[in-house]
Amino acid sequence: MHLRMPSIDQGVHAFVWAFVFFLFLWLGALALKFPGGTSFIISLLAAGAIFLLVRVRGGDYPGPR
Repeated sequence: MHLRMPSIDQGVHAFVWAFVFFLFLWLGALALKFPGGTSFIISLLAAGAIFLLVRVRGGDYPGPR
């Protein structure tokens, strides 16, 4: 029997990537002593861009065989 990974929607993948990068950027900016509000907004905007990028261009479509 060939076991496969469960199918996960591309939007879920995009959200997870965006959330992880949001936390990375936000906590990194706070560690570098940037103002809290500014780092939150910039990280949130970057996470939105990452979400759209992964949602639109992040599919793993099999090629011809």
